[in-house]
Amino acid sequence: MTIERDSLGFDAPAPLGHPARAGLVEGLSPGPLVGERLPDFELPDAAGDLVRFHEHRGDSPAAVVFFRSAVW
Repeated sequence: MTIERDSLGFDAPAPLGHPARAGLVEGLSPGPLVGERLPDFELPDAAGDLVRFHEHRGDSPAAVVFFRSAVW
């Protein structure tokens, strides 16, 4: 297996020209800036109950980690 690094420094076993490694559409935002407030969202917890991000964390700071991609 050959691992190739793209121009952003991400490594993956898929070749650089593979559709799974396609970049963002030009002009499309990659997401919020560091320090920018996220819009509220809800996701299920381990029990399947919906948790609203801003409501659940209250005034506590939080870190949300997004992975650009995953190659399994």
